[in-house]
This record gives sequence, C-alpha cells and structure tokens, in this order.
Amino acid sequence: MAYEDPENTLVMETTKGPVVIKLRPDLAPNHVARIKELAGEGFYDGIVFHRVIDGFMAQVGCPHGIGTGGSSKPDLKAEFNEEPHVRGTCSMARAQNPDSANSQFFICFEDAPFLNRQYTVWGQVIEGMENVDQIKRGEPVKDPDSIVSMKVASAL
Repeated sequence: MAYEDPENTLVMETTKGPVVIKLRPDLAPNHVARIKELAGEGFYDGIVFHRVIDGFMAQVGCPHGIGTGGSSKPDLKAEFNEEPHVRGTCSMARAQNPDSANSQFFICFEDAPFLNRQYTVWGQVIEGMENVDQIKRGEPVKDPDSIVSMKVASAL
C-alpha cells in the first residue's frame, strides 16, 4: 500500500479490521512524536479498547486495559489546538490536569465540539472508519476489541 506521507501515517490493525490514521505533527508535534515512538516499540500491540461510548468515542492505550495507566514515559504538556473534534478525529485522553496525556487516546465516532481546545488533536482516520464503528461498546467493555498491531507506515 502506498501512502502519501508514510512517515506520518499510522497503520492500526484492530480485531475489527485495519484503520489508517493521518498524523498531524503540524498540530501537535510532541504528541505525534510520542505516538510514533510507542507504536515503534510495540506498546499498543494487544492493548484493548477499554472505554467505548456509542455515538461518542472509542478509547484505547492503557496497558492495564481499564483506563488507569500509561507508558513509562513522562506525561506530555498539552498541545491544544483549533482542530475540531469531528468523526474520525484522534485525540489524547488525559486526567483532570491538562498536562497529563501519556499513551491513551480516543477516536471520535461523531462530532464532539464540547471537546474542542480541551484535548490535543493529533490525527484523523483516513481509512477504515467503518472498522472503528464496529468496535464493541461498554464502560468497561466485556470481551473488548483490541489493537492487534500499530505501526508507522514507513516502518512496514
């Protein structure tokens, strides 16, 4: 598969099928660098979608599978931007503290304007959104779907 910018394209294989994400280093350079670093280390491989809310979003990236953890790397400073949260937006999850994003992220099923400028948008699904739509719902999810593998396209 040929990608326009393989260095800034994520290929995520999920239990529901492939999802291709265009990375946006122009919006959030530090968050994109972290996602690429973790993907390159295989951090996301096998991690479950632990919080999936119909009509809202699917969240993933906790190594414990319950939303309480992150990678061993330091938390990131917020890179809030003007990019709106729309269907297919990839944005970082965080705790109350704006500078607490680490490895967890979510993909919006629908437009979520109430998140705008409160969470760091770092990417957009460009292929496979129909697979994201199939991810099993729940909080927590019983028998959740997962990321089988996630790699930067240039590393494939």
